[in-house]
Amino acid sequence: MATPKKRTGKAKQNARRANWKGTVPATTTCPNCKAVILTHTVCPECGYYKDGFASNKKAETEAKAEAPAEVKEEEKEVKKARKPRAKKAEATEVAEEAKEEAPAEVEEKTEE
Repeated sequence: MATPKKRTGKAKQNARRANWKGTVPATTTCPNCKAVILTHTVCPECGYYKDGFASNKKAETEAKAEAPAEVKEEEKEVKKARKPRAKKAEATEVAEEAKEEAPAEVEEKTEE
């Protein structure tokens, strides 16, 4: 393999690299929901592609919207019950009570 006789200058190097340009991807609007999407892809908003729905995304979103209010309230209650912060709050209360009791015990020992 040949070795260069002289170093390539910064200007020559940068001029050569100036033609490496990124291209903007082609976009279009979804005919169903009018969202901006990449061409030849399924719409991420509604799942529409060409002349029909390619995914069940619309059906899933409609099912969530039609879900009864009771189910949604039950989901909220379950989420509230799962909060780990409540356990941390209880632990800090127990620790604070222990701190309040600890100095009293130390004072009793020093008085003896």
